[in-house]
Amino acid sequence: MRLARVKGTVTATAKPDSLTGRTLLLVDIVDGSDSTLDAAVVAVDTCGAGSGDLVLLAQGSAARLSANTSGAPIDCAVIAVVDAVSQ
Repeated sequence: MRLARVKGTVTATAKPDSLTGRTLLLVDIVDGSDSTLDAAVVAVDTCGAGSGDLVLLAQGSAARLSANTSGAPIDCAVIAVVDAVSQ
């Protein structure tokens, strides 16, 4: 799992039916100090995250394991909105 900061949304009209109705978020992967490690990653939202939220991502095949994403052609999913990070 990775931490990320939501920067915005991605709109796509031509996409597989399994992505219809799903929100695509543009996120920057960050470290525990909120410094960007990897910019402009697209993730399917499964928990109602919004712009500016710190979120937890599942990547790779793990992104398709939840009931919300099963069978969808994704490799990155927002699985939680983070309340706090302690170091």
